[in-house]
Amino acid sequence: MRNKFACIKTKFDSWYFNLLVWREKHIKERNFVLVLALVVGIISGFAALLLKYLIHVISGVLTSSVAINEGNYLYLLWPVLGILLTSIFVRYVVRDNISHGVTRVLYAISQKKSRLKPHNMWASLISSSVTIGFGGSVGAEGPIVYTGAAIGSNLGSAFHLSPRVLMILVGCGAAAGIAGIFKAPIAGMLFTIEVLMLDLTAVSVLPLMISSVAAASIAYTFTGYEAEFFFSQSEAFITPRIPYAIVLGIFCGFVSLYFTNVMGKIEQVFSRLGNPWLKFIVGGVVLSSLIFLFPPLYGEGYGPINSLLNGNYTQIFDGSIFYGYRNEVWMVILFIALIILTKVFATSATNGGGGVGGTFAPSLYVGCMAGFLFAFVVNTMGIADGGLSVKNFALMGMAGVMSAVMHAPLMAIFLTAEMTGGYQLFLPLLIVSLVSYGTIRLFLPWSIYTMRLAKRGELLTHEKDKSVLTLLKIDNVIEKDFLPVHPEMSLKEMVDVISHSNRNLFPVVDNDGNLLGIVLLDDIRNIMFRPDLYRKIFVSKFMTAAPAKIEIGETMDSVMKKFDDTNAWNLPVVENGKYVGFVSKSKIFNSYRRVLKHYTDD
Repeated sequence: MRNKFACIKTKFDSWYFNLLVWREKHIKERNFVLVLALVVGIISGFAALLLKYLIHVISGVLTSSVAINEGNYLYLLWPVLGILLTSIFVRYVVRDNISHGVTRVLYAISQKKSRLKPHNMWASLISSSVTIGFGGSVGAEGPIVYTGAAIGSNLGSAFHLSPRVLMILVGCGAAAGIAGIFKAPIAGMLFTIEVLMLDLTAVSVLPLMISSVAAASIAYTFTGYEAEFFFSQSEAFITPRIPYAIVLGIFCGFVSLYFTNVMGKIEQVFSRLGNPWLKFIVGGVVLSSLIFLFPPLYGEGYGPINSLLNGNYTQIFDGSIFYGYRNEVWMVILFIALIILTKVFATSATNGGGGVGGTFAPSLYVGCMAGFLFAFVVNTMGIADGGLSVKNFALMGMAGVMSAVMHAPLMAIFLTAEMTGGYQLFLPLLIVSLVSYGTIRLFLPWSIYTMRLAKRGELLTHEKDKSVLTLLKIDNVIEKDFLPVHPEMSLKEMVDVISHSNRNLFPVVDNDGNLLGIVLLDDIRNIMFRPDLYRKIFVSKFMTAAPAKIEIGETMDSVMKKFDDTNAWNLPVVENGKYVGFVSKSKIFNSYRRVLKHYTDD
C-alpha cells in the first residue's frame, strides 16, 4: 500500500512539474495573473456564500424558539457555547491564532511576502460561522477577507509566483470576499486599495476588477439581485439638510473614535489575562450578559439594521426584557444609546474570549444606530423644520462610522450605496463620510486594522519610501566582516589587525562580546606608523563611543532616523549589548533599490 501511494505521489509530482514548465513556456505571467484572478474570485465567491449559509442555518435553528415579547435566558447560553466550541476548534484543530483576519492579511503583505498558511483557506470560515451563528457580536467580513486572501496566496504559491504577484492575488482574494458577501464589487476593489493599501497600478487594477466582479456574480446568481439590506427611500434629501449631514459626520467621527479606542483598550485587558480559559470565562460572561440585556447585539446585527433602515425601530426591542417600553420615546433613545456604547464591549468580548469574527459589521451596525439616534433626537427636540428622515440618516450613519473606523471613505460610500441601493443619497453619503473621516484623523492617524501593525513599524503604506523600508529587514543588511579588537590591546597589536582587514572601522568588545566602542582608522592614522608608541598606547586610550547603536529587531524606519540624526555612514548592531555587526548606508540604499524595483515593477 505504501509503495502504491508513493507511486501516485511520484506521478503527481511529475505532472505538476510538467504543468509549471508548460505554463512558463506558453502563458505570460501578466496574462496568467488574470486567469488566477478569475479563479480566486469564483472560489472566494462560493466561500462567501457558504459562510453566509452556515451562519443563517445555525442562527435560525438556535433562535427559532425565542419569544418576542419577553426576555430570553437562552441568550445567556448560546453565545458562551459558541465561543467555547470555537476556542476548542481553533486550539486543538487549527492550532494557530486566526483572530483579527484583516490585520493578519496586512501583516502577511508587510512581513511575510504575502504568504498565508493553507489552513487559512477554511479555518476562519468554519470558526466564524460557529461564533456568529451562536450569537457572537462580530462580523463575517473579516474572516471572509482572510479566507479569500489565503486562497489567492496559496494559489499563487502553488505556481511559484513572485511576492509581487502574490500581493496582487492576496488583494484579489480580499476584494472578492467583500464583493461576494455584500454583492458590492466596487466596494471590494476600494477595500483592497484603501484598507489593505494595495497600490492601484496598471498591473493590479484589472485582476482586482475581475475577482470582484466574479465573486459578486456568484452571489447574484445564487441569492438573487436584491440588495443586502432592504432600503426604500421615501423622503428626498434636500439642500437645507446639508448642515445636519455635516453635524452627523462630526458625531460619527467621535463615535468611531470611541469605538476604536475602547476596542484597543479592551484587547489589551484580554491580552494581559494570559490564561485562555480565564479569557473565555470573562469574555463569555460579558457577551452573554450584554446580549441578554440588549438582544440586538446577537450575531452580526443585520436584522436590527434592516429594521432601522425601514423606520421600524420598535422591532429592536423584540426578545428584550424592555419590550413593554418600546413605544416610550425616552426609552428608545436610552436603549439605542446603550447599544451604541456596549456594542464595542460585546465585539471585543467575543474575540477576546476565543471567538473569531471581524469589526466590519460592528462598524456598520454602530453607524446605523448612531445615524438613527441622531435624527430621532433632533426630531424629538423639534430642531429641524419638518423633521429629519430617520431612515436616510441611519443609512448615512453607516457610511460615516465605517469611513472613520476603517479610514476608508471611498469604500464606505460605495459599499453603503451598493448594499442598500441608496444611490440617490450619494451626496449626503459623501458629506458624512468625509466629515467623519476628517474628524477621526485629527486624533488617530491609523485605522482600527492598521493601528496594531503601525505601532510596531510593520505596516506597508501607499508611501513608497515607508513601504520599502518596512519590507527591508535589519538582519538582511548586517555586515559582519569587521574585525573586533579589545581595549587592552596595544597599538602594535592594533596595527597587526589593521593589516589583515579591508575595513577602516573596528568594533571594540570585551571578553564577553559586549560592544564598548569603536576605532576609526582616520583617528589613529597619525600614530599608527610610530613604532616608539607601539607598546605605550592601548586601544582603550584612542577608542571612541559609537554615535548610536542599532538593536536587533529594530524597524528600518527607526534605523534610518538614527543615521539622519548622527550623520554616520556606519552604525554598530547589538543584541542585548553584545556586538553583532555593522549596518552601512550604502548597503541599505542598495537593498532599497532592489526591493523598490522588485515590488513596483509594472
